Amino acid sequence: MKSKRALEIGDIAIVAACNNEAILDANLRRSPLVADGGAPLHTEWNAPSAAVAYNRGLKATNANLVVFAHQDVFLPKGWETVLAARIAEVEAIDPDWALIGSFGVGLSGAEFGPVWSSSIGCIIGRVPTEPMEVQSFDEHLFVMRRSAGIQFDEGLPGFHLYGTDIVQTARKAGLRSYAVSLPLIHNDGYKEQLGQDYTEGYRYMQAKWRDALPLVTPVCTISWHGLHLARSRWRNFKYRKARRVEASSVSIDPRIYASLCGWRDLTLPDHSLQSRAQPAHAYSSPRAGGSDQS
Repeated sequence: MKSKRALEIGDIAIVAACNNEAILDANLRRSPLVADGGAPLHTEWNAPSAAVAYNRGLKATNANLVVFAHQDVFLPKGWETVLAARIAEVEAIDPDWALIGSFGVGLSGAEFGPVWSSSIGCIIGRVPTEPMEVQSFDEHLFVMRRSAGIQFDEGLPGFHLYGTDIVQTARKAGLRSYAVSLPLIHNDGYKEQLGQDYTEGYRYMQAKWRDALPLVTPVCTISWHGLHLARSRWRNFKYRKARRVEASSVSIDPRIYASLCGWRDLTLPDHSLQSRAQPAHAYSSPRAGGSDQS
């Protein structure tokens, strides 16, 4: 296995599709990796879709490792050190990997994290004890190896399901994607229901990946008949009162959430080993999944 090392400026760039300066300042820009100048942050404002924003970000940056992150994500201190260790673990088994992510759905349908999600008020996802190949990512954060040579499909409308689309694009090219333990705070707000914009993305994915269906995503299974979408909306409505209670405030400093999760400083001795050895509570909740910009 390759030795761990701190990622240096030039190794990594962060790209975010943004539409709210206050949310960006309170979360992603507050991350020590960004605030202390450890990695450049490239923002694309008010793009027509995530795919357009992220392809623009790819063209505007040069680093081989590109972190695509939501504006409401907070990366705890030392996150880049953990990232370097996880990349070494992936490269030990697959030097030609395409993507790694902090929350993904494995080929078996299991969800892997761990990630704090404010929208449901808890840590979600099982902690993988080794890199787990996935069929989809939650869009809040994933990392692309630029030399894999893949791009986002600008035909996919809006800000949903591109985490599934890019994984499937990589698979079609013979490349694999992995969920790894990258603890972070997703300070996302409560979402009541899946909107029409989600339906448009879902229909596009149904047509594009029909031969690969069903595809299990963190929010809703994409199936040829689409009944999973209707069922997800019904569950969101049925459990809306409980989900409102579960949600945590997005006005709380994400550093407080990181501290409460035990992730205040990921550079502490053996932290990465401890996080892998102690599997997190695997929580599954009916999630509405709002705009993937936040």
